[in-house]
Amino acid sequence: VAAQLYEVFSAKGVATAAKLLNTMFAKHASVPRLTSHANTSWHIHVDSSDHASWAEWFASSSALALAVLLAEKQHNPGGVCASKVCGRPFIDTGKGGGRLYCSPRCATRERVAMHRKAHAQLSNNSKKV
Repeated sequence: VAAQLYEVFSAKGVATAAKLLNTMFAKHASVPRLTSHANTSWHIHVDSSDHASWAEWFASSSALALAVLLAEKQHNPGGVCASKVCGRPFIDTGKGGGRLYCSPRCATRERVAMHRKAHAQLSNNSKKV
């Protein structure tokens, strides 16, 4: 299931993400139903039953949540961190043009690395003159 979700997060384009989510629905989901099992409030399930395996529940529920985000925003609901040392998937619920990094920490680390690299190149070039 994790590998299938990673494919959705790393999809290039909304149509590809939608196709991958539809594949997950076909493989893991059943007709949506409302349930209040184990004294919980009413909520939607798309797995086969209240006794489905954890993997089936996780796959079908994740696909449903990501599909709702895709339909609302009309772009891939997640991404894969652009940091060379990270690569973790993340959910993008922001209103902007899309995130590149999973966290402010990864974004800062990359900006600092680029700044240091540029500063080092400037230093090396000035020494050659």
